[in-house]
Amino acid sequence: TDNGIGLPTMLSGVARSFVRASAGAVVRGARPAFRQVNHVRAFSNTNLNLAKVGFAKSHEYAKLDGDVATVGISDHAQKELGDIVFVELPEVGDKCKVGKGFGAVESVKAAADVYAPVSGEVIEVNSALDDDPSLVNKSAMEDGWIIKIKVSDAGEFDKLMDTPAYEKHCAEGGH
Repeated sequence: TDNGIGLPTMLSGVARSFVRASAGAVVRGARPAFRQVNHVRAFSNTNLNLAKVGFAKSHEYAKLDGDVATVGISDHAQKELGDIVFVELPEVGDKCKVGKGFGAVESVKAAADVYAPVSGEVIEVNSALDDDPSLVNKSAMEDGWIIKIKVSDAGEFDKLMDTPAYEKHCAEGGH
């Protein structure tokens, strides 16, 4: 809606006051109370994901959002494996136990078991990997996730490495 001087009412009070003062100065023929700045402020269009991320020594990650963990292999792991050609997915409803295998990832170089970084029940699988397993290579921690687990023991997540610790683990040749 308009507030009588051509300003949307959704502007904050400070912004409305500033624009009113500047508009009044222009109407009276005076110099505007501000100068134009020739730069563009860029905003990201990506969603801000505040989920906590933890990593297992076996190179799986868990992004914890409430009591649901999105699980996959780390970017480091997908680089080590090379071009992923197949991902073995569990079934929705399967139970996962921390440290136990729930699937596998096959690349042109090797095949590797994928281990649960946390325990719980599989509530969703990334079926897009059936058609395009290379999603793991393209976006291991976003589009290339493997399963979502309803976590049964949140304390297990606290035992995972945070990002700096995981990066150190990888730099030291951790396998």
